[in-house]
Amino acid sequence: MPAMASRSGTRRRSMNEINMVPFIDVMLVLLIIFMVTAPMLTPSSVNVPSVGKGAKVPKTRADVIVDKDGSIRFKADGNERTVPLQNLGATAKNWLKDQPEDTPVLISADKNVSYDAVMKAMSALQQAGVARVALAVKSGG
Repeated sequence: MPAMASRSGTRRRSMNEINMVPFIDVMLVLLIIFMVTAPMLTPSSVNVPSVGKGAKVPKTRADVIVDKDGSIRFKADGNERTVPLQNLGATAKNWLKDQPEDTPVLISADKNVSYDAVMKAMSALQQAGVARVALAVKSGG
């Protein structure tokens, strides 16, 4: 019977450990990326209602006042009345037909009013064909 030849040389051991160095390198790079980008993602507060210098308010104008609860008041010629959003454009257009062509409609809103309520009022005025719509701001340095 022939003798079985044994394999000579070193037998390779199976690797039963995970090399952690590349894993740690990748994790450190990701940590640095998140640390650098995290401050850029936080929203900053925007205080829109105040400006350094505002233009002079025209003598003849209509005011649309958006209250904290979302109700809308139309003020013109010393008269002030609550108007539903659906009728705001028609009310402004009726008042403007007796005024000079460049008479503005000024939207005044509390700074705590949602942006959506102000934009709905502005959109209603523009859809009715009001040519000059402006936003009221508080003048302050």
